[in-house]
Amino acid sequence: MSGVRGGGRMMGGGDAAAQRAANAAAPKIPNLLGRIAGLFAPHRQALTVTIILVLVSAGLSVVPPLLTKQAFDQGLFPSDGRPNIPVLVQLVSIMVALWVSSAALGVWQTWLTATVGNRVMGALRIRLFGHLQAMELAFFTRTKTGVIQSRLQNDVGGVAGVLSNTISSVIGNTVTVLAALVSMLVLSWQLTLVAVILLPVLVIAQRRVGQVRARIATKTQESLSDMTAITQEALSVSGILLAKSFNQQQAETARYDAENQNQISLQVKQQMSGQWFFAMVSIFLSIIPAIIYVAAAYLITGGVDVTAGTIVAFTTVQARLMFPLLGLLRVALDLQTSSALFARIFEYLDLEPAITDTPDSHPVRAAGLGRIEFDNVVFRYPDAPTESPATLKGVSLVIEPGQFAAFVGPSGAGKTTVSYLIPRLHDVTAGRVLFAGDDVRQLDSDSLVRNIGIVSQETYLFHATIAENLRYAKPGASLAELEVAAIGANIHDTIMSFPDAYDTVVGERGYRLSGGEKQRIAIARVLLKDPAVLILDEATSALDSISERVVQDALDAASKGRTTIAVAHRLSTVRAADVIFVVDGGRVVERGTHDELIAAGGLYSSLYAQQLR
Repeated sequence: MSGVRGGGRMMGGGDAAAQRAANAAAPKIPNLLGRIAGLFAPHRQALTVTIILVLVSAGLSVVPPLLTKQAFDQGLFPSDGRPNIPVLVQLVSIMVALWVSSAALGVWQTWLTATVGNRVMGALRIRLFGHLQAMELAFFTRTKTGVIQSRLQNDVGGVAGVLSNTISSVIGNTVTVLAALVSMLVLSWQLTLVAVILLPVLVIAQRRVGQVRARIATKTQESLSDMTAITQEALSVSGILLAKSFNQQQAETARYDAENQNQISLQVKQQMSGQWFFAMVSIFLSIIPAIIYVAAAYLITGGVDVTAGTIVAFTTVQARLMFPLLGLLRVALDLQTSSALFARIFEYLDLEPAITDTPDSHPVRAAGLGRIEFDNVVFRYPDAPTESPATLKGVSLVIEPGQFAAFVGPSGAGKTTVSYLIPRLHDVTAGRVLFAGDDVRQLDSDSLVRNIGIVSQETYLFHATIAENLRYAKPGASLAELEVAAIGANIHDTIMSFPDAYDTVVGERGYRLSGGEKQRIAIARVLLKDPAVLILDEATSALDSISERVVQDALDAASKGRTTIAVAHRLSTVRAADVIFVVDGGRVVERGTHDELIAAGGLYSSLYAQQLR
């Protein structure tokens, strides 16, 4: 197991190297806060209302302390020494009304910020998902699925609180702090100096704490990515089968536990970072009233007019300053922490797809539909070392409309690569691939893919019903259309033998079905699409001989009336091909019919003889 996992670690290192290369290629983020603010642009109206509510609510919050001074000096202890009940009732009534109004505005404000924040988060997740859908196939072959899932779930989810609460918190707390400071200055500028003398020190300390938390947040998200990748690999159907086959369940659990312990340690560090800072801030803000009492005594002794109402009102306002100030410091820390998550999200959004349509791309032309030509094609995988040989080297060939063309040859010769270049899953390094007479790079990708159907060796079915899997090729297709496609793929009778027929749930990756059944459903899905060109990438190589014959009959029926390209390992399946291309070392070394190639006595004849033994 150590050898296998060692290989896995090496693959992980490759992923990391590929990611570092992507990071280097991605543009830097000069204005992260500006980009975050841009996410809120579609919600200007709701934000405007929110800002107004925040301003009004913050303004109202500092009025009661000022009324408290009046309640003390004019209501409870007026100059004549007798409480003024009417004035006191009036002031208390105003304070109650302000508190009720502020609470109602707070509920409205919370609903608005929650709505806007979650919509922004949802839009960001969809934007990232859509961008990843546009990335080229090579991106996914070099990046672990779990890492991609982590960006969508953990990173976007990690900034949810910031998106939901930052604007209202920053505006509301800022206004409250400023209003409180103004009120304190109005009450006594001398006491205000005493109360705020250490605030600059707190701001500097907050920045240092924020930098530490941002570094921990980055490591935490990287660990979450690794955990997601392990979960995706080990708990998939294939991963479970592999672990049970080699009795490695405990090893898988140990691998997950090691990363889990790392995650626990990072989470504790993240939650504890800054706790001493906030404890000091709380202590500082809590002892200020006591200091104010002492300072007021010195002021009174020095002849400054400071009334009891002024002291009570000042300490009340100072208390109102405490929580908004703590809130601002926490938001500043959250922004510094979440900046690492936003950077990871924007890092993916800044990746440019290697394969895109050109501004002058056009649909596939009807004339010559089904004709495919390779013109001196050279191909090297984008992440392959520069010193390694090209996968395809000067391949030139023509497949006429309606022909059944087969590509055969030793493993690693480049057969599948040829089939990937036709639907433009990769772009050629040099030369051209022409589809219906046009370079595929000049064709609209949607139009190109609409005219091509692919049946691969690894059939992928969703954990859904048979009907839903078939309709993936043609959303909205009627049951009659599904049945026609299934009949063409020789799977209709099998489907009808199931208790739920077309509503049968196939299970994860179709594991409730046999290999032959899955493959025939995949063929039916392609028939429902009805493409002009059919690509069969070793579609029967993983099947037993009985299933292969059934599937081969379905493939033969599916091939009628359309150009068919078959990448084959079993040469017996392509004996009837109109033309067979023998690929070796990235070159087409032979071409012709089965009989012609056997008579030539070359590589094809040798491979065929080996399979007959």
